[in-house]
Amino acid sequence: MDNTVLILGGDGFCGWPTALHLSQNGYHVVIADNFSRRKIDVDLGLGSLTPILPLEERLAAWRETSGKSMDFILIDIAREYDRFLGLLRDVRPRAIVHFAEQRAAPYSMRSSACKRYTVDNNLNATHNVLCAIVESGLDVHLVHLGSMGVYGYTTTKMPIPEGYLPVRIEAPDGSCVEREIMYPPAPGSVYHMTKTQDALFFYFYNKNDGVRITDLHQGIVWGTATDETTMSEALVNRFDYDGDYGTVLNRFLVQSVVGHPLTVYGTGGQTRAFIHIRDTVKCIKLAIEHPPLPGERVKIFNQATETWSVRELAVLVSRLTGCEVRSYADPRKEDLENGLIVENSQFRALGLSPVTLSDGLMSEVRDVVAKYRHRCDLAKIPCTSLWTTGQTVDREGAPLSLAGSPAGATGISIL
Repeated sequence: MDNTVLILGGDGFCGWPTALHLSQNGYHVVIADNFSRRKIDVDLGLGSLTPILPLEERLAAWRETSGKSMDFILIDIAREYDRFLGLLRDVRPRAIVHFAEQRAAPYSMRSSACKRYTVDNNLNATHNVLCAIVESGLDVHLVHLGSMGVYGYTTTKMPIPEGYLPVRIEAPDGSCVEREIMYPPAPGSVYHMTKTQDALFFYFYNKNDGVRITDLHQGIVWGTATDETTMSEALVNRFDYDGDYGTVLNRFLVQSVVGHPLTVYGTGGQTRAFIHIRDTVKCIKLAIEHPPLPGERVKIFNQATETWSVRELAVLVSRLTGCEVRSYADPRKEDLENGLIVENSQFRALGLSPVTLSDGLMSEVRDVVAKYRHRCDLAKIPCTSLWTTGQTVDREGAPLSLAGSPAGATGISIL
């Protein structure tokens, strides 16, 4: 039990490099996955820019490359509770790393079917994990990948704390009561709403049953490679570039290589928190190795290393590559401009030396894109998932304004 980690969703974008990193660092890794992300690729009619081998071939390549083995169980934890409970009792892991959720905000807003799938899968998966931990009687540390998006993206002029907000309330008798509450959530999509509900699940099962939980509110992940995924081409991580699953900086870097104008939605003033995939895997390992003490409340880390606005990123990539920038109507229902200050002292205190955005790392990503550019489907680049009823898209799939007029697919003066 001391050395075993069960990774739920270990075949995915964050799960696979995390599994490799933990295995390389001496953990016995067991992957549980139902391949839902691969099935969504089929439904959307696209695939990763990088060619992803079947998981069994990935695992064989890892054995050959590293001399280490990982186990795999095909299971849907959102629907196969009894099997998962049995798996937990058999494996008796030191920690569970929970990636087994539909992870894209645009996909969660794509249709009523996608909304319902996101809720059914994400909430059932998380609740089943918590129930199984309690029913098994095992003292398992649950490490969950959450999202900075649970906080929302409005300007507060104060750093977003790591989970808990001190408040002072005036009582009827005039005295003041001081408390710490969970930072008020403000989800902007169905996906982020499920992460908000996850946090309430964690609060309850920690308080009621003493489950030890670390919730990682992660920023937008960029990059694709880690030290382990570069050991063999058969270990390559997936690289999403489409409007649903591609994250903004990765999308910009793909667009700059294939000759597509950088797609800036709205004013580009939306500020977001970012983290490189190399730091994601390091943070997961740090979280596993520093669990809450018995009886301690849920640990909440802001797993983000820097903040950038979409406009700033577009300027950065355009200056690096000479690529044109175009503006489109924002398909999301959000503030077009916001500030964002993120507190992230806990991981730094544990020894994280963050990877920050640099020309070198962006060039590394562009090299990956250049190698596989022939696999890019340009038709999948525009975001076509709309947040508001009544929005439409033009012939190229770019969002139109609510009034139906083009958003202006012309260069914007931010270069």
